[in-house]
Amino acid sequence: MSVNTSNAYGRITITEEAIAQIAGCSALECYGVVELVISKRHTGSFADMFKKARAKVSRGVRVMASGDRIYIDINIILKYGVNIEAVSQSLKKSVKYDVEKFSGMVVDTINVNVLGIKV
Repeated sequence: MSVNTSNAYGRITITEEAIAQIAGCSALECYGVVELVISKRHTGSFADMFKKARAKVSRGVRVMASGDRIYIDINIILKYGVNIEAVSQSLKKSVKYDVEKFSGMVVDTINVNVLGIKV
């Protein structure tokens, strides 16, 4: 599935995988985020867990588009000792800004799921 938008220059189509890669890169740049991971209760296909072609930067990111809105789920592992609330809020703001700047569409919801802590 892809996201479609139109402007004065024509129609633009962006794949959800491209948006997931932008969101993943933005999330990995946030202080305290160690890595993105696939959730064990991930509702995507079972084959996604074994794909070598799927980039590391989008591995724990799930993007859904409905109309002109984008919904993002991010599964992360944090560094030990960081404030979970502060890192989550910072990650949401950073991802929202980068994805909206990249796609020109509105990011409606970003869900951050902390699946673990690394020492």
